[in-house]
Amino acid sequence: MVESALPLRELAERPVTDLDGATGRVARSLAEVGIETVLDLLCYYPRRYLDRTREALIDSLVIGEENMVLVRVQKTSSRKIRSGRTLVEARVSDETGNLTAVFFNQPWRKEQLKENREAIFFGKVEQYKGRLQMTNPLVDLVGDRTGRIVAVYPQSEVARLNSWDVDRLVAEALRRVMKVRGFADPIPTNIRNRYRLFGRSKAFSGIHRPDSMAEVAESRKRLVFDELLRIQLELVERKKVFEMRELGVTHDGSCVLVDLFVSRLGFVLTTAQERVVSEIVQDMVRPVPMHRLLQGDVGSGKTVVAVAALLTSVQGGHQGALMTPTEVLAEQHYSSVLEMLSDLSLNDSTNLLGERPLVIRLLTSRTSATERRKIINDLSIGVVDILIGTHALIQESVDFNSLGVVVIDEQHRFGVEQRAALRDKNRNDVVPDVLVMTATPIPRTAAMTVYGDLDSSILDELPRGRSPVETFWEIQPESVWEVVRDEIAAGRQAYVVCPLIDESEILQVRSAEETFVSLSENELTGLRLGLLHGRVTRVEKEETMRLFRSGLLDVLIATTVIEVGVDVPNATVMVILDAARFGIAQLHQLRGRVGRGEHVSRCFLVGEAPTAIAEERLLAVVGTTDGFELAEVDLDLRGEGTVMGGKQKGRNDLMLASLRRDREWVGVARDVALELISHGKGLDDYPQLADEVQLFLGGEKAGYLLKS
Repeated sequence: MVESALPLRELAERPVTDLDGATGRVARSLAEVGIETVLDLLCYYPRRYLDRTREALIDSLVIGEENMVLVRVQKTSSRKIRSGRTLVEARVSDETGNLTAVFFNQPWRKEQLKENREAIFFGKVEQYKGRLQMTNPLVDLVGDRTGRIVAVYPQSEVARLNSWDVDRLVAEALRRVMKVRGFADPIPTNIRNRYRLFGRSKAFSGIHRPDSMAEVAESRKRLVFDELLRIQLELVERKKVFEMRELGVTHDGSCVLVDLFVSRLGFVLTTAQERVVSEIVQDMVRPVPMHRLLQGDVGSGKTVVAVAALLTSVQGGHQGALMTPTEVLAEQHYSSVLEMLSDLSLNDSTNLLGERPLVIRLLTSRTSATERRKIINDLSIGVVDILIGTHALIQESVDFNSLGVVVIDEQHRFGVEQRAALRDKNRNDVVPDVLVMTATPIPRTAAMTVYGDLDSSILDELPRGRSPVETFWEIQPESVWEVVRDEIAAGRQAYVVCPLIDESEILQVRSAEETFVSLSENELTGLRLGLLHGRVTRVEKEETMRLFRSGLLDVLIATTVIEVGVDVPNATVMVILDAARFGIAQLHQLRGRVGRGEHVSRCFLVGEAPTAIAEERLLAVVGTTDGFELAEVDLDLRGEGTVMGGKQKGRNDLMLASLRRDREWVGVARDVALELISHGKGLDDYPQLADEVQLFLGGEKAGYLLKS
């Protein structure tokens, strides 16, 4: 009987210590970097490759430039220098010449770089006393590996893991798999042929033991596709299961309240707003729970869309909840929603007048105990129609009578458990509709991967009357203060945002207070300045914002508490101090506080850029006001972060795939996942593929996908 090819699960169940040489120190080193099984080892991909057909030789190294060169160690010495530090000097060579490498305060290099050992050095080449030299270069030990292409694996100095240790074990693992059975390939042949994908055996061999860089590229393409397809299969499958099993609220789709609300706004909705409201209402009248992501650039009118969703719920006798990450944003939403809906009433047969006012309440940690008890009681008996608040909404004591829709603003700031808790607030197991909003546009590829179980709506049009915002980068602020004074003389207002300091609220507050004093006494003396930060009391905060909105303050000096939700149409200047400390998304959000009226507005990014990446961030914000374009730039500069799991920051869960490099393949994987599952039987026809999804994404990780 011929044995079938080897599935990945079998490799996941085989400890790496089954391989010759994976014992003792090597086994401990492997475990420290997360390699415990043969599958872990084969998914520990090379970080780069040395192309020996094109490698640099010592006699061709260019002084002043970074180079990578393969050398053999001739001699290593070590000595103490001033301040008690250690200097290790390694003399190395190839067939064309000699090179000296010096390492400061790295005494272990003497043991690492033994005589006759081969290594790859990467660093800047200098000339010192007539000799070529590298100072503190990166070192990869490759052993005696021969061949045209040498794979260089991630090394860990702490774990004492060298590239050659991994390379030797990978070679043995591949030899054992390929000698007898090869790798099982769960991807249907027609799909592999359609996208010209390597078979899995060829891909694993080609990524670890390539004959050419072209083979590396094709092997990587196949393995990237596998990673992305598993994620998309999990998302698509779970979305279908969720829609089949969960009982949702069937809302009244007559839109009476929504139409009345829109007619009283005093302005015409944009085409994008009309389209998105229609999409949301159509979702809400279905018996399955809505699960929708609303993306909109700053100032695109997301609040109006959110109110339409809340009113659709109230129209059918249900309640709506709007949850925000900060008290400032909750209070802003409460004020604006209250103003928009102040004259709306609901039909009420128990009332002599046949109607009653719409009841909107605010619940945050600053709500008094007496008021909190009243809100919670009124909420449970159905008197409160719309509740707006922070994470206080998900406390155990908060019970809704009939929660019809949950709108979560700035969704990325909540942990997945917090977001799930609000969904579970109904007593009768009926799942409310969920609309998650973000004013930080997400690149299409990231949205498809992170939010693949959500339907997506995009507000890609700004309301009429919004003026463009010109953005400038100024190293010194002197000329900026002149602009601020000129605008205030013309009857306008300005913001000054103080820098982030070590992510510390206390230091950030101190920075704002010091800036307030300095500007009051110097550059902006004589003007009416206000101060706003996270440590002022609610009463002080409300009074400061009231004064600023009414024009009784000229300049508002603040921390990033004004990043979202603050709307003062008369403010035309935004000054962001030490702008290089902020990310692209924050800079774009802060800029969105101006340009909200009819007057031309300006945003000034002030300060030097300490790094090349910081300079690219600032130039990107200067170059465009398109949030979706900036999101793509941000993805390129910053990376993906964690895609799966409960953590929202940390190690990237994609081992090889990159949402930046592999944009095209995210879409392909999504299309293939929909094709494979579209017949309604899930992955029943593809048991190996289903097993791999469970193997890589099973348990808590998969559960987090749906919760988020």
